Amino acid sequence: MSAQTFPLLFEPLDLGTAVLPNRLLMGSMHLGLEEIPGGFERLAAFYRERARAGVGLIVTGGFSPNAEGRLTPHAATLEAEEEALPHRLVTDAVHAEGGRIALQILHAGRYGAHPGIVAPSPLRAPISAVTPRELDDAAIERTIDDYVRCALLAQSAGYDGVEIMGSEGYLINEFTAAHTNRRDDRWGGSAERRGSFPVEIVRRVRDAVGDRFIIIHRLSMLDLVPDGATAGEVVALARRIEAAGATLLNTGIGWHEARIPTIAAPVPRGAFTWASRRVREAVSIPVITTNRINTPEAAERVLAAGDADMVSLARPFLADPAFAAKAAAGTPERINTCIGCNQACLDHTFSGRPTSCLVNPRAGHETELVIAPAVARKRIAVVGSGPAGLACATTAAERGHAVTLFEAADRIGGQLNVAMRVPGKSEFRETLRYFGTRLAETGVELRLGARAEAAAIAAAGYDEVVLATGVRPRRPEIPGVGHPSVVSYLDVLRDGAPVGERVAILGAGGIGFDVAEYLTSDTPEDPADIPGFLAHWGVDPDPASAGGTLPPPRIRPRRSVVMLQRSPGKPGARLGKTTGWIHRTELSRRGVRMIAGAAYRGIDDAGLHILRPGADGAGGDEPGMESETLEVDTVVLCTGQEPARELHEALASLAVAAHLIGGADVAAELDAKRAIDQGTRLAAAL
Repeated sequence: MSAQTFPLLFEPLDLGTAVLPNRLLMGSMHLGLEEIPGGFERLAAFYRERARAGVGLIVTGGFSPNAEGRLTPHAATLEAEEEALPHRLVTDAVHAEGGRIALQILHAGRYGAHPGIVAPSPLRAPISAVTPRELDDAAIERTIDDYVRCALLAQSAGYDGVEIMGSEGYLINEFTAAHTNRRDDRWGGSAERRGSFPVEIVRRVRDAVGDRFIIIHRLSMLDLVPDGATAGEVVALARRIEAAGATLLNTGIGWHEARIPTIAAPVPRGAFTWASRRVREAVSIPVITTNRINTPEAAERVLAAGDADMVSLARPFLADPAFAAKAAAGTPERINTCIGCNQACLDHTFSGRPTSCLVNPRAGHETELVIAPAVARKRIAVVGSGPAGLACATTAAERGHAVTLFEAADRIGGQLNVAMRVPGKSEFRETLRYFGTRLAETGVELRLGARAEAAAIAAAGYDEVVLATGVRPRRPEIPGVGHPSVVSYLDVLRDGAPVGERVAILGAGGIGFDVAEYLTSDTPEDPADIPGFLAHWGVDPDPASAGGTLPPPRIRPRRSVVMLQRSPGKPGARLGKTTGWIHRTELSRRGVRMIAGAAYRGIDDAGLHILRPGADGAGGDEPGMESETLEVDTVVLCTGQEPARELHEALASLAVAAHLIGGADVAAELDAKRAIDQGTRLAAAL
């Protein structure tokens, strides 16, 4: 197999002044390295690996053209020559590998998190605590000049082009949408005048940088907010931007304040490429599409459908720096696929931490998490093939160690097999496919259906023993917890235990939310059902729709569910920063009742007896608490986990030292991010 497996994806793209080797764009991701000491050295290593694998064009994370446009008070800007100097580390590294790279210019507008933010109109964003200052005409002209200066500095630093960020609700998008532009001067009012700001930026940047410099304009092709642009307005603006001198048009979908998921795992692959096709049919320059395209097969389908000329993949290049090379070789099964979880990338970004990847903890850490050949070959036993064990076994074997992996079940994966049954988490199948391939590639001896015994491991004389034996559900001390109506989350998700129509879920952490979504889903998940997804979330594909939204339909859940937690505060407070709202929205639409600060008094034939916070404590035994009996058929325990360490204790009794990783080490929420990171790092050090 070869690149002919994906002939459209690996067809060169002629830009007129340059020819890209394929149709793969590595989309912009802010890595959180741009502002820290030594960050540019780490950026250079990060981009070098991706360029070496042959991606057609790379776009950096966003750099602001001025201080007003920063996302945070200390976010990176590109305003002066001294700021451009360290960028040479990045551009030289990419060019040394034969790659091309463009710098993204991003002005945050009203999405900035600092007192000096500006916008076309003084309207505070619902996701911000700061009201922006309205730009006057002179300030708008200065801002355009700042974009031009930033582009020239990028050119002087060796970049092959710039991407002008005009989507996702940032400053330029705030000008183009009536939702945020209430002006009545030459920069507001009609759609034509609202579009003047991006058109002038592109025109003046082109005049400054010359004909051979690549200019990508990222255009919001579907705003997903009220009073957003219609398809006709988007097409008209695209044509004006083309005439102003853009080389490529990239696709933006949805604003950060939109209440429709656009890049998380529940979104079907390529769910929004139809919006790119509208623009592609109206312009003559190449159009790039994006959003939840995470495999070469999906990218090839998009190109074959005529939805775009090029495909942008951002997080898939976090997951696997060699994505392009593996696809070109015709071996997609070897790709470590992005699962759309957001846990180590966007959640980190919006929490001020450096970006990485759940399935690839080396992402962003290439200079310190080095997988080098072992100095001396060791015999290593790894017990347990959940995410921690799989990461440890394959990384250790890659380094040259002789690894035996013991798994008591008849298949690998541990509780990843449980997670795959939850709506929106089916992408974990790709993770298991990848690790299965890696086990074979690296020569790990896999023993399925083999429960490791301490005496046998001790007798085998392994140089290192690693225990990734996972967790078991914690059974709380509640009167009646042994009642037939009580089951654990594993009974439900793994074993298919019968569940009644009225359900109480004890525990409102990530597992509780997963169980609630599983039990209230009315149909099996179909990751390929794009029309169903759009209808479910109220996305209106009608070209005349302003912003592309409709009221979502009412949902009739298959069960009545109440979710409880003992602690006060909002249920699900520890869910992912960028995905938690999706889960809360879904359960709210399905009528799931949530009770915080509950005390469990007992379980019997009548149901679950609780104390809950009340206004006056009427009927309760404690001040401020009210008693209630929840008449439920089933009580599901999602009340935490305990580490499964029996083997560790047995080995210790035989004087055999063992490393604990994953849930066997820390039995918190089922945390694949920490498990894979810990397994990889241990193996890199053995």
